[in-house]
Order: sequence, then C-alpha cells, then structure tokens
Amino acid sequence: MESILQCVLHVSITVLLLLGHMITALEVPLDLPQPPTITHQSPKDYIVDPRENIVVHCEAKGKPHPSFSWTRNGTHFDIDKDPKVMKKAGAGTLVIDISGEKAEAYEGVYQCTARNEHGAAVSNNIVIRQSRSPLWAKERIEPIVAQEGVSLVLQCRPPAGLPPPIIFWMDNNFLRLPQNSRVSQALNGDLYFSNVRAEDTRSDYICYARFPHTQTIQQKQPITVRVLNDSPSGERRPTFLVPSGASSSAMVLRGDVLQLECIAEGLPTPEISWRKDSGDLPMNRTTLHNFQKTLMISDVTEADAGDYRCMASNSQGAVYHIITVTVKAAPYWIRTPKNLILAPKENGVLSCLPSGNPKPTISWSMNGIPIENSPRDPSRKVEEDSIIFSDVQPGSSAVYQCNTSNEFGYLLANAFVNVLAEPPRVLTRPNKVYPVITNGPALLDCATFGSPIPKITWFKEGQNSVLDGDDYEQHKNGTLEIHTAQKADSGKYTCVAMNSLGKKENHVYLEVKEPTRILKQPEYKVVQRNGNVLFECKVKHDPSLIPTMTWLKNDGELPDDERFVVDMDSLTIYNVTEGDEGTYTCIMNTTLDQDTASAKLTLMEATPTPAIIYDQPDPPTDLEMTELQARSVQLTWVPGSDNNSPIQRFIIQYEDVLHQQGVWHNLTEVPGTKTTAHLELSPYVLYTFRVLAVNEVGFSQPSYPSARYQTEPAVPEENPSEVDAAGNEHDNLVISWKALTSLQSNGPGLQYKVSWRQTDGDKDWESVSVANVSKYVVSGTPTYVKYEVKVQAVNDYGSAPEPNAIRGFSGEDLPMAPPEAVQVLVENSTLAEVQWDPINPQMVRGWLKGYKVYYWKEDPQIEEQKVLTFGRNKTQGKLAGLQPYSLYTFNVRAFNGKGEGPPSPNQQFNTPEGVPGPPASLRITNPSLDSLTVEWGPPVELNGQLTGYTLRYQPINSTNELGPLEEVSLPANKTSCTLHSLKYSTRYKFYLNANTVKGAGPAVTEETVIIMDEVIPSQQVDIATQGWFIGLMCAIALLILVLLIACFIKRNKGGKYPVKEKEDAHADPEIQPMKDDDGTFGEYSDTEDHKPLKGSRTPSNGTVKKDDSDDSLVDYGEGGEGQFNEDGSFIGQYSGKKERDTAEGNESSEAPSPVNAMNSFV
Repeated sequence: MESILQCVLHVSITVLLLLGHMITALEVPLDLPQPPTITHQSPKDYIVDPRENIVVHCEAKGKPHPSFSWTRNGTHFDIDKDPKVMKKAGAGTLVIDISGEKAEAYEGVYQCTARNEHGAAVSNNIVIRQSRSPLWAKERIEPIVAQEGVSLVLQCRPPAGLPPPIIFWMDNNFLRLPQNSRVSQALNGDLYFSNVRAEDTRSDYICYARFPHTQTIQQKQPITVRVLNDSPSGERRPTFLVPSGASSSAMVLRGDVLQLECIAEGLPTPEISWRKDSGDLPMNRTTLHNFQKTLMISDVTEADAGDYRCMASNSQGAVYHIITVTVKAAPYWIRTPKNLILAPKENGVLSCLPSGNPKPTISWSMNGIPIENSPRDPSRKVEEDSIIFSDVQPGSSAVYQCNTSNEFGYLLANAFVNVLAEPPRVLTRPNKVYPVITNGPALLDCATFGSPIPKITWFKEGQNSVLDGDDYEQHKNGTLEIHTAQKADSGKYTCVAMNSLGKKENHVYLEVKEPTRILKQPEYKVVQRNGNVLFECKVKHDPSLIPTMTWLKNDGELPDDERFVVDMDSLTIYNVTEGDEGTYTCIMNTTLDQDTASAKLTLMEATPTPAIIYDQPDPPTDLEMTELQARSVQLTWVPGSDNNSPIQRFIIQYEDVLHQQGVWHNLTEVPGTKTTAHLELSPYVLYTFRVLAVNEVGFSQPSYPSARYQTEPAVPEENPSEVDAAGNEHDNLVISWKALTSLQSNGPGLQYKVSWRQTDGDKDWESVSVANVSKYVVSGTPTYVKYEVKVQAVNDYGSAPEPNAIRGFSGEDLPMAPPEAVQVLVENSTLAEVQWDPINPQMVRGWLKGYKVYYWKEDPQIEEQKVLTFGRNKTQGKLAGLQPYSLYTFNVRAFNGKGEGPPSPNQQFNTPEGVPGPPASLRITNPSLDSLTVEWGPPVELNGQLTGYTLRYQPINSTNELGPLEEVSLPANKTSCTLHSLKYSTRYKFYLNANTVKGAGPAVTEETVIIMDEVIPSQQVDIATQGWFIGLMCAIALLILVLLIACFIKRNKGGKYPVKEKEDAHADPEIQPMKDDDGTFGEYSDTEDHKPLKGSRTPSNGTVKKDDSDDSLVDYGEGGEGQFNEDGSFIGQYSGKKERDTAEGNESSEAPSPVNAMNSFV
C-alpha cells in the first residue's frame, strides 16, 4: 500500500511544492528586534480533570525574548503568591498543582500577555472549568405495564455533566440491549419502542451515562416492563413521537454537525426516509444513523439551510414532518491581520476582515489596551476593519489586536507593526541545486528579508541582461519560474536583492533531467485458465535518477501470491485463475517524475469436454540452431501438446560428445511461454542439445537431439579455485586446489602450473607443471615458514590469466620449550592465579594457539588431572573451584597446531582454610515429652580444622510461624546432643553448622514434633483437672445464665412487639448488602465527595419485596407519618429513621458500575 500511496500522491505533492515556492509568509529573522508573537496557547474552552494538574499553555517568540504575565477573571493574577502555581522557565505556561486542593478554586477566565520593549501580544480568553460527573437523582421507578403493539418510551434523563455524558442502555449482565428499526435510542438518550412485543418483557432496562473526561460511569435505577397480550393493539398508520406536530425548526452553526431526528410509532414498524425540499442532500457530508432515524450533515455551510422532510411509512399509510433549518455563524476569518514590517517614513495598512451571522463587531487594541485608550499617534488612522499607517517613525513598533465577536463567539488575532531599517538578506541556502524534468516548470527560490522590502532581480551565468519575458515569471516573494524548462536552461543563476540600505546576491543551480518514458508498454492478453502470462514494461529514464518500478492490479496492490513474479521490466503471472482478470498497470517512478502504462488481462474459457485428462506434456519437436556464433547459439523449438496442463517451463540440456558422451547436463531453463533460448557456450565442446517440457503433472520425454555444434578451442578463462597451502609435516608444504572441469578447460592438454616461494627475503619463484591431480607436496621445507603460492591453468593454446597469490605456512612442529617465570598467587581458599612469561616465538615452531595449565590435588584417592586452556595472548590464568586446605601441583605448557610442548617444572601451593561443607547427616532420635537427641555426621569436606558445631532450633506454630531461635555451641569431637525443657506436642526446626576458623559452613535442617507414641501411666493427665477445661465449662455455664436472664426480661417487657425485628425486615433496600449471587456491582464514588455504601444496590425492579406482615399506616402526632401494627404498637417514628431518611436524600439511587467493566461497551 505504501507504493500505491507514493504513486497516487506524487502529482499532488509536486503541486504543493510548487505552491510552497510561490506562497511564503514574511518572517523576521529572530536575530532582529521584533515584538512578541504568540506561538502556542491552550484552547478557549479548557475542561480539566480534577485528578490531574492544570497546565495552561502560553508560549511566544520575540527579540528580546518576551516576559509573561496573566490575568484571571479580568484582574492581575499574581502567581508568585500562590505556592500551587508554577510558571515554566522561558515561557508563560502555568502548571497548577491541585493535589490536596479542589479544582473549582482555579476555575475562571485566564488570559496571557507576552511583552517586550517593542510591544505586547495577548492570548485568547481561556475558560477553565472542572469536569463533572454528578450522580442520578434518587427516584423510585414503578413497573411499566403496556399492551402488546402500543408504543413506549423509557426515559433516561441523565444528570447534566461537563462535558455531557454518553448514553447507552444495557441489562444486568452488562450486555447491550438489542436495537433495531423498532427499538432504538434517541439523541437525548431515551429508549423508544415503535411498538412493543411480548419479548420486550424484562426487569433490567438500565440506562448508563459515561462521562468521558473522567472515565466514570453512572447507572440509573433498573426499569421493569411487562407486556400484556390480553388486549393487543391492532395495526395502525405511523405517527411521530419525535418531533411532535407537523413541523419544527432547528438552528445549527456554520462548521458544526447538523443532527435531525425523526422517531415514529406504528404497527407494522414504520420505515423512515429523508429528503430536502429545496435541493439534494450534500453527498459527501451526509450520513444516516440509528436505522435511518437520524440525519447528520457534517461541516455545515449556509447552503444547508432550508426545509428537510422526514417521512414515516408502513403498510397502513405514511406521515411526514418538515424541519426548517437555519444556519448561523460564529465569527470566522475572511482575512486575518498579517504582520507589517515597515521602514521609517513608509506607509502601510493593517486589515482585519471577519464574517459571521449575525455580522460580528470589530474592536482594536494596541499592546492589549483598547486603542481608544492608547497614546495618540498622528501616523495612525483607525477605521472599522483596518488601521492605516503613514510616515511611520522609529520606535513606533507595537502589537495590535483585532477582536471580533457576535452572540455565538469571538475571534482574537495579534499582528505586529515592526519599524525596522535593515539591509537585504538572502535566506535561501547558497549553491542550492534544483533538479527538474524537461518541459516541466522550474522554480528557483530567492527568499529575502530587508526593510524596506528588497527588490529582486535574476541573472543567468553568461548573460548580462535581467531574466524576464514570456519564458520567465518572477513571483512577489522573489521566486523565479521557468514555465517550460529545457536542457539549455541548465546552469548557474544569480538572484540580487537590493534596497536603499544595500545589496546582496545568491547563486543557485538548475539541472534539467531527461523525462522517464515507457518505451514498451504491456499489451492486452487473453489466456486460458491455468496458463501463464507475461506483461513487459521497458523504460527509459535519466541516468542520474534512480527508478522504482511498481505494478498495480485494478489500481490496488498486487495480490500477495507467489504466482505473481515481478522482474526488472516485466510481470509474470503463473497458473492464471478467474480472480486474476483485470487491468494491470506498471508505474515507473523517479524522485522527479513518473510514467504509467496499463493493459487488460482476460481469461478465456477452454471448450468444455466431457472428461479432461491431465498428463505430462508431449516432447518438443523441430529443434533448430540459428545465429551460430563462436561462443553462443540461438535454439528454437516447437512445443508439444500440454495435455490440458499448461507448460510451466522448458529445460535445455546438452551432451558433450567430446568429453562425456552419453551424459546430459542441464544448461538453462526458460518460462513455458517462450519457445526460444539464447545459449552461452564454452570453447572446445562438441554440443548436442535437447529440450524437455514441464507442467504440473511432470516432465515430458526429451526431444530428439539437435544437430551437433562444436566450438573452437581457446586458452583457459579461469584458474582453479579453492587454492590452499598448509603443511601436514614439519618439513613440507601441501598445495591443493579444485580442479577445472572438462568444460572449463577450453582446449586439449590441460595442466596446472604450481608456483611457490618464501615470503621472507628476496626468494625466486619455484614452479612445477602437473596434470590430472589437484594436490602437490613441496618437501624439505623449513618448519613453519610463510610461503606465497599460485596455481595457473594451462592448455595447448596458452595460459589462463595470471592468478592471485595466496599465502600459507609449511608444517608445524611441537614447541621446543615451556613458558618461563611460572609462579602462582593464591587469592583465597578456592581460587589461585598462575602467571608466566610468553614463550619465545622461535621456540613455538608453529602458530601459537595458547597455553594449558595442568593441575591436580595431592591426594592418594584423587589422581585426576585437570586442564585449563588459555588464549595465545594470555600470560596468566585463574584456577577456580579449588579445594580449601589442600596441596596442589601444577605446570604450564604451550601448544600449537601440532600439539603441546614440554611442561614447565612442577610447582606446588597450599590453599588456605575455608568454611566447611554441611554436616554429612542430621537426624532426631529419642523424642520424649520435653526432650530429644540430635545426632549428626562430620562434614565430608572439612576444608580445614573443625573448631566446633553450632546447633540452632526454634518452634513452629500451627500457622507455620517461627518462634524464638535458641542456639547451642558444641565441640568438634561431638556428634550428638540431647536437648531438654522442650514444649510438649510442638513442632521444632533444627539447624546445624560446622565451623572452622574461617567461619560457619552451610547448615543442614530437620524438623520433628515433640510427642510420645505411647502414654506412660505415670504421666497420664486427667482432663478434668486441667485449667483450660475448667475455664471452658465456666464460660458455657455463664452464657446459659445470661441467655435465661435475657429471655425473662424480654417476656416481662412485651416481647410480642418486636420493633427492631420488623424494622430490619423492612429495611431500606439502599443499605442492604449485595448478595453474592447478584450480578450487580457496588457503589462508585466520583469527585463530588459522595461516600459509597460498599456493595450496595437496590433490586433490579426498583421495588422492595414485602414480607408477610399485615402492618398498616396511620397518622401519628405532629403531622409525621409512622407505622403501627394492627394492635397499635408503634414501629416507625424514632430518631434512627430520621437519620436514615437524611442519608437517603444525599445518596445515589443506584450504584455506578466500575469504569473498567464498562469501557469496552462504549
């Protein structure tokens, strides 16, 4: 797709570049004095999230760099007095930290002023408001009962938020309620039923409001709908539910989106259609939504005003409604004021031309002060929409503000008048090169600045006259346009900028390139199914431009299919199918231009036959050689039948009768669409050719061989490859190579001239000629000496080109001496470093590969030697993993490709003591009620002299928490220990370490429970005498006594009036805990300080189920209402109920759903 976009947008980009040359805003270089210009500011309506800091942007440029100040609600805002407000360095941007504060405290109208010594620019009025997501008003919704067939409206009426919420309807399972032409949601969020059906009965119609700024969701109380069919409504013609009456009106602002809505009821369900009485609906800006019930027109213009007619119709009739639309307009710019740069004594005009409906008013300010309150300036005359300057003086620079407004909004624009005296500057980069295509336009830039504005003239190298006339056009910004560039226009151009204060010139270069042209266009193709097709696209382009070939199918990308093969100048499609039909376009792009050509591919169906038999193709026939050359031939043939499977390719084989008679070799392949091949041949070969055809079934039989054709002998064109030189004995040099084939020999008498010489000193080449071999051994060479070697092919007609020499070494021998100055440095108990001096290179007698350190522990039980190998540049090595407190022996040897040299004299070293290994075993024996015995084995790895053992233990409770740790130090000669005073029926964990002077080794652990398997009679405990048992019995007795007293008191005080129980049974559903099986979610608190009742919600039908009580309501003193039992007992009016009523007045009627649970639905 990227290549397609490149092709489609190429011309558009070229046009934009041309316009960019001709339309350039006048900018003052930043190193020159200039009044401030606002470069970045926050939007006029800034709604902030109370969870984030407030960032009010205000950035400006100017010379000197401007300072910044702010007003809030029309008065100065002293940011230094508010520690929560910070201004960014170098800019006016405010960052207000509202953590711990309420965002409402910073709501208001803000305006930024950027000021320097040349003037002051002001920002728009930035209105900062906090986003709000209020809760739904508390309400009780009665179930709605409707007869089948009637219309129904479920009202949502969401709370007004800032910005307004997004409304949607869902059920208790958070699933969208299905909507269609019969049931749909209106723009105001209400759910409309054109007619109800029995299937609409449900108790979980829930309206949700999502407040997008704070990402919170509020939920309305569920609505229950029951549809009855005992008296269903009959069929009827449509009537409109929204809007009402026969006509209505709507107003929309220019540039906004017009939304018109018509919702009708009726049976069958009405269909809605739209039209405009005074013309057609705008095609590219009109969309229909909500099952044709909503008409939307984007980017409204004045032409969209008029009467819009919506019609609702069904089988019983039709009705229509006319909506009269008027279009108003907030102020918009026809021409904004532009910066004005004047030289002293010059004249100028600052214009401000807005439009709107109603017509906006215009007011002017200078440096942020109303112009009528600014100092009088005789060089300035203010008219309604312009300011006229005449004979301006130095020091009169200022920033002027044009403020235009009507009832729908306002616009504010800054434009400065900068009075400067500045000689010309050329801003275009010098020596810039402009490449263009022949016969295309050329635009040469000469961007300048100066005051007064410089006059621009152009000259071409070798011409003294100014460039003007029909061929040239100079634009107001200084750009020179050559309408039709030719090769002769290439060269150096000079632009000269001049005003009363000086002159400046600049040089640019024009290069006119040859156009890209397709010389051979793809041709119209007709092909059978499963056939192959070739589109050719040969192109000519300027050699200095890099071309890119792109193929399109039906103006889209080629299918991602390996059947489509794109070559440098062609497209081949194999096994054509119906889907391949279409128009194929080749596009040749360069950085400057492109050319395209197209051709159509049509699939031709073969005549159907009762049964198609697929088989391998018949062999080609009529082989013929033409264009016979010394080293090439053209071979043509006639294809055999493809036997209903298209031929995919042809294989051309040859037989070398002179050298390998009876052996056929593959020479080349060509596509199945070709019947000719250009064959490159080798000298001194007696050729016979044959051709095989290949289709999807398999290979054909070979064709009959062609006539023989013998090429003349020639000198070899190449030398043997893979030449290598290396000795395999200490006194030889083996030279090997890959022999040439008979085809590569190019003539009789093939031999190999093998040459060699030592590279050190001025030695002569020695050589020998050999045949029918691929190796030669030079004997009697010095050990490991560098040689240069060449192998050249020679035949009876001469020698191949001089080969490049390769280098190698004669054979190696074992090193003659060991490394010297060997020493060892013991770093710790497990690590030692061995050091040595490098071996004398003369003693290596080969390529030094490195050093080996042999080391072993002096232990009769361990005879294994260890070897570490180090690189040739190493002179030290680490021996890691040593056994502490041990005697080691080592030596060092050098080695090369032949093997190892003699070892250095053996040396020994001792490793110091280390921490011991873990004890060999740990087990617990002889457990009793309060004691046990710990037994262990000494460590296998002592690593020094043992100084003792450390035994630690601690209890573990039923929750696997560890108790206090006890520690016992034991001598080195002990292997057991008995512990006393342990807790009965308690699990203990034991840790045992062995110690040396270096510290404690790793611990082994064991756990056990202090409990006896058998109970000794003398140790049995009578449970009746245990304190805990006696306490438990007393507690039970006391509890029974308290219960008896409570029952007695209750009976004597009227227990038949269970006020509290009845109140609990009729508790407010708002404070009932959520059931585990309820599919709802709990309270959600927003920023309005609402405190949720965790997990609370009312039943989905919005009612509270009554119990079996027969309580009735009666009047109770002081105008209040209370509840009484039928026997007159009072259960309603008491302080607890008042508190609950007050709380109900502040709580939400429904808990909002969690944000994350709902965002996926909106």
